[in-house]
Amino acid sequence: MRKYLIAGLLVWMPLGITFLVVRAIVGFLDKILLLLPQQYQPDNLLGIHIPGLGVVLAIVLVLATGMIVANLLGKRIVAAWESLLARIPLVRTLYAGVKQIMEAVLATDAKSFSKVILIEYPRKGLWGLAFMTSDDLGEVQAKAGRDLVSVFVPTTPNPTSGFVIMLPKEDVIELDMSVENGLKMIISMGVVVPPWQKDKLIGSNNAAENIN
Repeated sequence: MRKYLIAGLLVWMPLGITFLVVRAIVGFLDKILLLLPQQYQPDNLLGIHIPGLGVVLAIVLVLATGMIVANLLGKRIVAAWESLLARIPLVRTLYAGVKQIMEAVLATDAKSFSKVILIEYPRKGLWGLAFMTSDDLGEVQAKAGRDLVSVFVPTTPNPTSGFVIMLPKEDVIELDMSVENGLKMIISMGVVVPPWQKDKLIGSNNAAENIN
């Protein structure tokens, strides 16, 4: 009975939580429609409520905003807006922090979180998963006199918090798993272990032995 109960929960719990989260997001975005004049709101035009139209409107607004700020005039408007926010003590700190995080995560040319690595942390003999964030540390690397890399060590089960540490590149072991699988392993507290093809390691070792 316990085995069947757990098997059933593993099917229904993810489905139920996913449904509730998606419904909450759709319901929140549908409230954007209230910004439209009452005579132009879809509920009044169509006579029925169609869930999800707020998602379409949000996507259109984001795309339109991106098209506007991508040109020279839009960049000047954003610069003026950010200059205004920079004068507000609490707002400037929050806005700047959120923007830096979003730029690091969403930038197409960014190297952030591109590799899952294994490091000895918090002491020798203990191993932990981390994500490489940068291998170009500028002043830090120059004054340390060593080839350092910056890594983010997330906490579990909440990987949005953690520690940023810098350590020699030779102390970093790069893993084959993707960033997504690395996050799954951290969120699950090590229960979900991503599949790994041992043949790759065996093949590389055999090739090295043949060369030797």
